[in-house]
Amino acid sequence: MENSFMKSKMMNRICVASALMIVFMLTGSLAFAQAASRFVGTITAISSNTLTIKSDADGERQVAVPTTATLKRIAPGQKDLSTAETIQFGDLAVGDRALVKLNPDAPAGTTEALQIIAVKQADLALKQQKDRDDWQRRGVGGLVKSVDASTGTILIGSGAGATAKTITVHTTKTTMLKRYAPASVRFDAAVPAPIEAIHAGDQLRARGTKNADGTEIATEEVISGSFRNISGTITSLDPAASTLTVKDLATKRAVTIHVTADAQMRRLPDRMATMLAARLKGTAGASSQGGSGQWAGQNGGQGSGGGDPQQMLNRAPAIQLNDLQKGNAVMLVSTQGETEVTAITLLAGVEPLLEAPAASRDLLANWSMNTGTPDVTQ
Repeated sequence: MENSFMKSKMMNRICVASALMIVFMLTGSLAFAQAASRFVGTITAISSNTLTIKSDADGERQVAVPTTATLKRIAPGQKDLSTAETIQFGDLAVGDRALVKLNPDAPAGTTEALQIIAVKQADLALKQQKDRDDWQRRGVGGLVKSVDASTGTILIGSGAGATAKTITVHTTKTTMLKRYAPASVRFDAAVPAPIEAIHAGDQLRARGTKNADGTEIATEEVISGSFRNISGTITSLDPAASTLTVKDLATKRAVTIHVTADAQMRRLPDRMATMLAARLKGTAGASSQGGSGQWAGQNGGQGSGGGDPQQMLNRAPAIQLNDLQKGNAVMLVSTQGETEVTAITLLAGVEPLLEAPAASRDLLANWSMNTGTPDVTQ
């Protein structure tokens, strides 16, 4: 009887683990190798009995859904498939996330679904917003100063200019540690990695319980990565290919920048750029130049001397690749690479900031981490 009980308990654990795996796959919270018999992605089109799905692994795929296929819907975070709702083909919608199990007995040359488990787009969007809010409320971000693997302690520098501070990040054995995958800026593609993988100069975000002044945090989740900072002048643009070429001021070499839909792109107004540059250099002009009254009103009435530079960057107008021109000066944080990189954040209108390159680099790096909220739907 005891053996039967233990077997039953073990089967329950296996079922829960399987359900968790499916939930992680659908919400984009876990990166792993997908078997050829199944794939995960986002529904992009529905026609007759066929779904077009943008697979997370290998682009768009079409799959036929016969009436014999099993269709289920679960809520983001749902762990028990026994409570999953049975749905009809007509209940699926463009934008839903789907785990498709393929029929191994389908006729040769056809791709046919045996089972589909879906997460509704609206439900996923609600979870995404809750995650964003939680990262903003209980999260910190910045550049790694040092790592003590023996104590699980990481020191990061956050903010820039007058708002710069050092934050002590405490990790434990229960902290979820992740690392951005090479050449990737996707939060969902991050993979588990030990604390030893984190190095000085890396960008890091952490979520957990902060102390009263925000200088220490007991973490539940940490994500880090090594990225490149580039400042230079645009020498060419190719909007059709979503690329631009920049001559890096530091290396004097041309770098091809790939701009995806995930990239944050903003342009600093002239007055704002002048004021930020003065603040980063620590000059008196930060409190007297550049239309401080205008920006004080947009920064919660703090005045130009007390506003947060990163919040000011958040308020800078968003731009598209077509808004840039040859000869524009830009600063960006990108993936690692010598001659080709992918932009994470790009800032135009930065000519005054290039006069304080070190401070400006830290400003942009911190901004890219503090405003780049994880998106579980990517």
